[in-house]
Amino acid sequence: GAMTDPKGDRSKGPSEQDDPDLFTRIVDSDEKGVYVSGAKAHQTGCINSHWIILMPTIRLTQNDKEYAIVGAIPADVKGLTYIYGRQSCDTRVMEGGGDIDLGNAKFGGQEAMMILDRVFIPWDKLFMNGEFEFASMLVERFTCYHRRSYVCKTGLGDVLIGAAATIADYNGVPNVSHIKDKIIEMTHLNETIFAAGIASSHQGHKMKSGVYLNDDMLAQVCKHNVTRFPYEISRLAQDIAGGLMVTLPSEKDFRHPEAGPMLKKYLVGRKGVDVENRMRILRLIENMTMGRNAVGYLTESMHG
Repeated sequence: GAMTDPKGDRSKGPSEQDDPDLFTRIVDSDEKGVYVSGAKAHQTGCINSHWIILMPTIRLTQNDKEYAIVGAIPADVKGLTYIYGRQSCDTRVMEGGGDIDLGNAKFGGQEAMMILDRVFIPWDKLFMNGEFEFASMLVERFTCYHRRSYVCKTGLGDVLIGAAATIADYNGVPNVSHIKDKIIEMTHLNETIFAAGIASSHQGHKMKSGVYLNDDMLAQVCKHNVTRFPYEISRLAQDIAGGLMVTLPSEKDFRHPEAGPMLKKYLVGRKGVDVENRMRILRLIENMTMGRNAVGYLTESMHG
């Protein structure tokens, strides 16, 4: 679902921009279909997709008819260029240190900017063509579903809460009262997000088409919680983890024949805990709260 345009000067609408391509628009048409140019920013998952649905990103006016477009394009269509996003700590992948320093060895964010240069859309894949008066409703309904769907962040929250509890155990302080209080607070905030999302679905109503639309107000509450609570959950996780989360030597140092034994000696936690496991949990917390996956857990929670 490609909705977000670069937007340019936020005080101006699509047709008022100095460069008309700052919002995706129809630039030509023929008997087979239309041609569109522009760009879509912050496209999470576009690299993994088979089809892209282009949509307006804001309410439109009569002067913006050429921007009132909804259409489906194959992800490898001619004229579409992907420019891959950069993330904090992403060069660690290329440093040959194994997988500890990655924080999450198997999963990471996938964001890109999509540049469209006269991309062709056949008539049978075009679902809005100049009907600007419906753009506002489309955006509102999309965000109603999307903001409710941000309950997905509670899955990430579960992982982070588990990591915080694990490092507390590895450090030998799982039963200290203020540690337990912080984990309880993290859980409370995470489940509050979840509750608003579930309530929005439960209060949904059936529309004329037969499709259900979840409750708009509760969807906004879910999203509002998501813009705030993951930051506090992350702060508490960093509090519990300790400073080693950001001063930890690299995996290459850990594997080094001379430095490695010293690190294994001085980076121990409680008895019975493997030093490497302690390092992995610390890197996971770093990854989620300030590294590669902070893109998806924090910044995306704010702006998505």
